[in-house]
Amino acid sequence: MNMVAAIQMVSTPSVEDNIATARRLIEQAAATGAKLVLLPEYWAIMGLSDSDKVKVAEPLGSGPIQDFMSAMARQHGIWLLGGTLPLASSDPNKVINTTLVYDSDGAHVGRYDKIHLFGFSKGAESYDEARTIVPGRTVGVVETPLGKVGLSICYDLRFPELFRAMGPLSLIVVPAAFTYTTGRAHWEVLLRARAIENQCYVLAAAQGGLHVNGRRTWGHSMLIDPWGDVKAVLAEGEGVVHGEIDAGYMASVRESLPALKHRTM
Repeated sequence: MNMVAAIQMVSTPSVEDNIATARRLIEQAAATGAKLVLLPEYWAIMGLSDSDKVKVAEPLGSGPIQDFMSAMARQHGIWLLGGTLPLASSDPNKVINTTLVYDSDGAHVGRYDKIHLFGFSKGAESYDEARTIVPGRTVGVVETPLGKVGLSICYDLRFPELFRAMGPLSLIVVPAAFTYTTGRAHWEVLLRARAIENQCYVLAAAQGGLHVNGRRTWGHSMLIDPWGDVKAVLAEGEGVVHGEIDAGYMASVRESLPALKHRTM
């Protein structure tokens, strides 16, 4: 059985507290039999200001956040996809918002840097990730025992061409911190669209609740199958969503509706 799990958090400004929460939830996810576990975007820190993540940025390959993820993957024998963490960049005032992938031995085997940086302004709400984040440039995929996994982060979800560039996939992962406003309007429909058009599973791990900094995130972590059906969902609060990746079912969807073969561009 190819079980996967998404962890939903309501992260705080404290890296230590967030690591403790993630440890507990990873243990719960592993107890479901999940072989691949996904953390949400900004799981390690949701600061009081955007610049707080710059202060805890780690160089690639070194630091308590990365050490923790490696140890958890090794301890539980799981593939752990680390939501996002702040990696140090060449600009001392900015970070790289990065997903790191660890295999069941705890080895770092994959990386994706967020390409599309969120910007939104409506009424009192205003966000501009470009102020503190350096954008990535490279599409991210990783081969796992469950098949080929496409890596994306939050706002990337709105850009279907990114997923087309990945080629055929078994699973798309979407660690996110969608705002309540945009999530209520667009989150589920976008996730289901990516599953339908790519005829693969989509696993989304979200931030879900009211944070110490006053931000409210939408939550609704979920697993969606290749037909676009939601198989599991958690609306708000901390918790774990899990379900099975059924390669046979995915193949049957692609056989009955061979849209991937019918592509002309």
